[in-house]
Amino acid sequence: MPILTRRGFMAASAASSAALLLPGLARATSAMSLTATTRTLDIRGKAATVYGLLNAQGTAGLTLEPGARFSVNLTNALDIETLIHWHGQIPPNVQDGVPDMPAPKLKPGEARAYDFAPRTGTYWMHAHIPDQEVGLLAAPLIVRSAEDAAADQQEVVMFLHDFSFTPPDQVLATITSGASMAGMGHDMGQMGGMKMDGMQMGNMQGMTGMGSGSMQSGNMQMGGMGAMDLNDYDFDAYLANDRTLDDPQVVKVDKCGKVLLRIVNAASATVFWIDTGALSAKVVAVDGEPVQPLPGTRFGLAMAQRIDLVVTIPGGGGAFPILALREGAVERTGIILATAGAKVTKVAEQGAAAPAFSADLTQEAALRALTPLADRPATNRQMLMLAGSMQPYVWTINGATWANHQPVLAKSGERVEIMFHNMSMMSHPMHLHGHKFQVVDVGQGRFAGALRDTVLVPPMAMVTVALDAGEAASWMLHCHHMAHLATGMMTEFLVS
Repeated sequence: MPILTRRGFMAASAASSAALLLPGLARATSAMSLTATTRTLDIRGKAATVYGLLNAQGTAGLTLEPGARFSVNLTNALDIETLIHWHGQIPPNVQDGVPDMPAPKLKPGEARAYDFAPRTGTYWMHAHIPDQEVGLLAAPLIVRSAEDAAADQQEVVMFLHDFSFTPPDQVLATITSGASMAGMGHDMGQMGGMKMDGMQMGNMQGMTGMGSGSMQSGNMQMGGMGAMDLNDYDFDAYLANDRTLDDPQVVKVDKCGKVLLRIVNAASATVFWIDTGALSAKVVAVDGEPVQPLPGTRFGLAMAQRIDLVVTIPGGGGAFPILALREGAVERTGIILATAGAKVTKVAEQGAAAPAFSADLTQEAALRALTPLADRPATNRQMLMLAGSMQPYVWTINGATWANHQPVLAKSGERVEIMFHNMSMMSHPMHLHGHKFQVVDVGQGRFAGALRDTVLVPPMAMVTVALDAGEAASWMLHCHHMAHLATGMMTEFLVS
């Protein structure tokens, strides 16, 4: 096969769309249409023009019924070039949707056909160009299974993102310039007195966050190690299905009914806690893959991750907010499940400050795949060092940005284990294209954890994943924090 190596392209992914109840989404019969276009949102009474991915009915996203192929005609109705990535799906490499790896971007007015057998579960699709993802060029992609169709439950999609009235390219420029960190000189790739991969690892410094010209309060202490930085930017609004809690979506549900909540974090730079409040929930899937049921009422969700929760509505009925809380901050968004005639009271857009999400990986360690990978030894083990700095704002894998990256090499069919070792004070949601991997170690001993396509690696943590290398091709491996991606935190998983 030809070797695909360094390609100059803008990568990215994440934020947007209006996923409503599944009956409102396009249903797959033959080829479906999907259009990259602009749309207008009402954010607290102020009009905002954003990108969107609309189906033939003019609503956001796609739903495929059991057994349907992903047969889609994608049209670019924007006045700029774009390309869409089918996040978490495993299409032929040529259809993966990363610009120039290997397919080119779609020119304005151009269309392209896609066709492959999809994986069932909760997925999403988004531009793989950072400022377009910040600008909400994303939507849900739901692939229903036969079990879903047979289940006596209502399905509700909750699509989360962070939004700014500032143009997306300026949002990225503000973050990546490090302007609000000027003079602080904190290095986020430091620890001990060691040198690793050409990086000087000095005494670890505490970090403060930065927002729209103002300092953040989202910094949480980690013992005696300094502060972990949680939020790079203060967005103007945090949206669930394109709406704030000032005017949330109210979903009608039945008394005693079961509801499957398909929740997608399509934010560009925000980790959320999902809080089901008065409703007890069970996690039944993450990143589209079934897990052994895990009960609770609050669950963390990093950028690009998905979580499926089952809740049961009480026989007495009522209104039940399902909230997404910004980690390390007071902002929140969400939807409301309400039975007929229930009084729906307003939920404030700010609440008590939410803590940092799972720096000790408690949630990840508790998840177990329903159908784990076959048990066989890895023949290819690699460690990827994650690091970076705020001044200058640069993020690296093994000490290199994309321009100088060294591909992670594998052979098709071999069992590969990758340890992500985070030497920075920011979390990194690491996403691998074209593969599912299983979390097998979070520093607490080996286990058969969840199957995923995106795993959060907290500050100063090590997470090991196992996978079977797939199609011989070049697949992206990157951080799903858009500003980290835009400044170089990506490499190739190169399968020969």
